[in-house]
Amino acid sequence: MRIAVFGANGPTGRHLTGQALAAGREVVAVTRRPGSLPARPGLTVAVADATDPAAVGAAIEGTDAVLSALGTRPGGGTVTTYSASAAAITSAMARHGIRRLLAITSSVADPDWRPTGAHFFNHVFDPLVNRRLARPVHEDMRRMEAAVRGTDLDWTLVRPSGLFEHPVVTDYRTAEHSADGVFTARTDLAASMLRELGERRYVRTAMGVITTAVKPNVAKLVWNEGVKRK
Repeated sequence: MRIAVFGANGPTGRHLTGQALAAGREVVAVTRRPGSLPARPGLTVAVADATDPAAVGAAIEGTDAVLSALGTRPGGGTVTTYSASAAAITSAMARHGIRRLLAITSSVADPDWRPTGAHFFNHVFDPLVNRRLARPVHEDMRRMEAAVRGTDLDWTLVRPSGLFEHPVVTDYRTAEHSADGVFTARTDLAASMLRELGERRYVRTAMGVITTAVKPNVAKLVWNEGVKRK
């Protein structure tokens, strides 16, 4: 299988690309910064702005599936990365007859998501960070989800919880709409997407993904994801 990965040089995209190549898939890594991706057998690098329909179409031509790991950090102002890229990608897929799409959003996109037993998260962190500081990001994620749902593609919206780095794939859990947990390792997120390509358990619905075997150090997580990466 030949897959296109958008955001291939991002923190989750690198895991997706590496795991896919290790599994014997051919990967077209779509990026605006080709020099950040070292050459590897099975890897083709395509330079494209994910919001440019013509460039996207040229990048994905000849692939069997498209995986989007595009993202942006919370900040001031309106966010359009998710919705604009979804419009360009889905229209290009329709033109080229490519049906399978997996796109990363967030568990926050599910209005009913409230992790069991996570009192501090549900009553302090989530209202302050997710629903206020990061609201522009999550609003655009919802616009992206609506755009994807409006297509006739074989799509899966992939909803992780709080993302963190972990060196290996662990025992993770998936569920329809969203999964009951606070954290998701990027290795597990990538693995769940590649598994879903083969299993097709969540076609035309959302797939929540959480990590169950390990938990991050919260202080380190905040530093790495909220401060260090700025």
